Amino acid sequence: MVPLTSRRRFLTIAAVGTTGLTGCASMSRSSAGSVESNAVAQIPETVGLETILDGLQAPLAVEFAPDADRRYVAERDGRILCHESDGLRDEPVLDLRETIETGGERGLLGVALHPNFADNRRLFVRYSGPLRSGMPEEYSHTFVLAEFEVTDDGTRARPESERSILEIPQPRDLHNAGDLAFGPDGFLYVPVGDSGASPETGWQGPGGGGYGQNVTETLLGSLLRLDVDVDVAERSDGRAYAVPEDNPLVGREGLDEYYAWGFRNPWRLSFDGDDCYVADVGQSSYEEVNLVEKGGNYGWNVREGTHCFNAEDCPDETPADVRGGEPLLDPIVEYPHETNEDDPVSGVSVIGGSVYRGSTMPDLDGVYVFGDFLPEGRLFAAARPDGDELWPTAAVELEDEGALTRTLSFGRDADGEVYVLGSGADGGGLFRVVPAAD
Repeated sequence: MVPLTSRRRFLTIAAVGTTGLTGCASMSRSSAGSVESNAVAQIPETVGLETILDGLQAPLAVEFAPDADRRYVAERDGRILCHESDGLRDEPVLDLRETIETGGERGLLGVALHPNFADNRRLFVRYSGPLRSGMPEEYSHTFVLAEFEVTDDGTRARPESERSILEIPQPRDLHNAGDLAFGPDGFLYVPVGDSGASPETGWQGPGGGGYGQNVTETLLGSLLRLDVDVDVAERSDGRAYAVPEDNPLVGREGLDEYYAWGFRNPWRLSFDGDDCYVADVGQSSYEEVNLVEKGGNYGWNVREGTHCFNAEDCPDETPADVRGGEPLLDPIVEYPHETNEDDPVSGVSVIGGSVYRGSTMPDLDGVYVFGDFLPEGRLFAAARPDGDELWPTAAVELEDEGALTRTLSFGRDADGEVYVLGSGADGGGLFRVVPAAD
C-alpha cells in the first residue's frame, strides 16, 4: 500500500515533482481491462488522449466559454489561463499569485462560469487565502469563494472587481476540496473538505463523527448550495449570497448552506442533467464516487465507502437523536487501494470525472469517466446498472501510457466531450479523450 504521507499530499507532489512517490510508482496492479458485466460491455478497452494545451504546471480546472472558442484553465499557483483557437494568450485572464496561499494542498482550486456568462461575464473562483482577522491563529488558512468580472472580450478579469462571497477558516492545509459547479437549478454547488482535522465534535458514534458529521457548527466536510444571484445591497445580513429555500436544513437543526454532508475530501464534482457526481478521496483503504442527493449523509468519518472506518462495527444510520436517524448512504463506485485479482480497478486517490455525452465515442454515451491520481496508463469508466448495486467499473487503457502520469481533474465541454487535466511525459496539459487510433 502507498505510504499515507505520500498518498495524501498529492497536490503538493503534483506541483513540485515526484519526490516521495517511489512507493506509489512501484505499486503493483492487476492488468487493466473490462469488468465482466453487461453494464460495461460496450466500453472501449483503449482510448487516446489528444493534447489540447501543454506546458502547464498543475492544472486543476477547465471551463469552456459559451460564446467563443475559448478555454479557461486554472493553474494551482493562482493563474487562470486563456486558450483560444490560435493558442495560449500571453497574459492570464486572472493572476492571484500574490493573493493566494500555496503549500500542502492549498492554492487556486476551482473555477466556474455563471450560467449567463455570455451576458454578465461573472467568473467564480475558489482559492486558499491568508487567515482573516478574528480567525483562530493556530489555523492554516482561509477558504475563499470569490467573484470577478471579466471584460467584454472574455480575455481578462478585472482584479479590482473581486467580491468575496464566502470565507471559511481552515484548520489545516489538507483536504481542501475546491471545485465549483453551477447545477441545472442555477445554484452554485461548493464542495468543502474536512481540512484533515479530527476534532472531538459532532456525532461521536463508532468511527468518530468529526467535521463530516457536524452540521451545526462548521461548514467543513460538506457540499454547499448557494444562490449567488442576489442584490447584496438589499440584504440585511450583509451576505453576498442567499440560501435556496429548499436546502435540506432550512428550518431544521443545522446550517442552512448545507446540501449534503459526510465527506472527507470531495475532489471534483460534475453534473449530468439533474445528477450530481462527487468523488471523495479515501483515508485508509477505499476510494469512492457518490451520486449525491439533497440531504444525503455520505458517512465520513464513520464509514469509508461501504465499509466501517476505525471500528469493528458501524451503523447504517445516525442515532435517533441526530436528525431523526438519517441513513448513511453508499457510494455508486468504490475501489480499493490494495490490488487483488478480483479488483481490476484500484488506486491511491480518486479524481472525479464527468459523464460522457459526446459524439466521437458513442460507446461511452452515459458512462461516467474518471480516474486516479496515479493512472498507470488507465482511466476508469463506470456504467449505471439496472438496480441499486454498486456501478460496474472498468479500467480503460490509454493508447500512450506515458501521455498521463498524474491525473488532477476532468472537464466536459458543451458538446459533451470529456477532457483530462494532468501531467504526462512532456509536462502538464489539457487532454481530450478520443478514440484510439487503431
